[in-house]
Amino acid sequence: MSAMKVRRPTEEAAVAAASRRARPTPSLPAVLADMTTAHRMQDREGILLLACRAVRATSLEVGE
Repeated sequence: MSAMKVRRPTEEAAVAAASRRARPTPSLPAVLADMTTAHRMQDREGILLLACRAVRATSLEVGE
């Protein structure tokens, strides 16, 4: 079996466009306010997403 690399021009363009500018980190007070609203609305998915965003807002290192 030989492994062939499939060319994906749209994926390459998307990665290139995303790497041109840095994404702003959200402010923690705004995230916590949104998390409070999501909790009041019993939005479990929103709470999960906002919890991840809060971790990202407080972490010093960005990346994977």
